[in-house]
Amino acid sequence: MEELTFTVPDGAEPRADAFLTAALEGFTRSAVQRLMEAGLVTRSGQPVKKNARLSPGDRLTVELPDPEPIDAKPQNIPLDVVYEDEDVIVVNKPVGMVVHPAAGHPDGTLVNALLYHCGGSLSGVNGRLRPGIVHRIDRDTSGLIIAAKNDAAHLALAEQLQDHTLARTYETIVVGGLREDSGTVDAPIARHPTDRKRMAVVAGGRRAVTHWQVLARYPGYTRLECRLETGRTHQIRVHMAYLGHPVLGDTVYGSKKPYPGLAGQCLHAKKLVFRHPRTGEQVEVACPLPEYFVNVAEKLEGKR
Repeated sequence: MEELTFTVPDGAEPRADAFLTAALEGFTRSAVQRLMEAGLVTRSGQPVKKNARLSPGDRLTVELPDPEPIDAKPQNIPLDVVYEDEDVIVVNKPVGMVVHPAAGHPDGTLVNALLYHCGGSLSGVNGRLRPGIVHRIDRDTSGLIIAAKNDAAHLALAEQLQDHTLARTYETIVVGGLREDSGTVDAPIARHPTDRKRMAVVAGGRRAVTHWQVLARYPGYTRLECRLETGRTHQIRVHMAYLGHPVLGDTVYGSKKPYPGLAGQCLHAKKLVFRHPRTGEQVEVACPLPEYFVNVAEKLEGKR
C-alpha cells in the first residue's frame, strides 16, 4: 500500500472528493469516493467523508491499496503504438474506439487491446475496468493517449497532469471565423445543470483553461491548434462551443446534423510532452493527422 499526502492550497475546491479528484487527476471521482468509503483518506488521523468541507492548510493523507484483479479481458485488437518502454505506452487511438469498458461497451476498447498487447502489465490504480488509464479522450476523438504499465509510472504521470507539466496539444476545425489569431478560454466546466450527459461552462465548476491559435482559415470554418492547461471532460468541445464556434462534426455541442465524411468531431490529439516517470527526461511524441481530418481540410480548402 502506498501513501500520499496533499496540502489544501488557498482557493482550492472545498469539497473533499472534488479536491482529491483534481489533485489526483488520473483518478475518476468514483475511484476517489471508493477510497474515502474504505477509510483510506484521512485528515489529522480521522477518516474524511466525500462531502467533507476542507480549509486551506488542511493535510489529507491518501492510502492507495494494492491493485485489484482486472475484470477487463485481453483482446487481440491492432494498436498504432507510437512510443513504448517498460513504464509507459503511447497509442494513436482511432475515431470510434472507446477507451475503457463501460455500460454499452463491455469490450472492444483500448483497455482490452492494451491488456493483450502488454501481457497484463498495466497499472491498477484506476481499478479493474480502467487498468493503465491515466487520462482519456472521447470515443469520437482521435489521437494520442498515454497509459501506464505500473503504479509508480501512473502516479508520476497523474502528478504531471495535476501540475500541468504533461502537455497535450490538439488540432481541430471549428465552425465560423474567429476574429483573433490566438486566445485563451478560462471558463469553469461542470455537468450541464439539466442534461447530465453533457458538460457546460458553469459558475462554480472546475477550472478549465484552453489555449488556442489559428492555423488556417477557410470559408465559414477555422482550423486551430489547442493546448490544454487542464483536462476536463469534453474540455475543447465545450470551450469552443462556449465561444460560439463548435467543433466541426460535434453533434452534442454543435449542429445535430453530422458533417459529411466525418464519423465524429474533427478533433485530433496530435502531440504529448511529458517527463519520463523513471528517468525524468522529457519525452515528446507526435502523430500525423488522420485521413478523415486531411480529407475534410482539403475539401474546405477547395482541393477536393
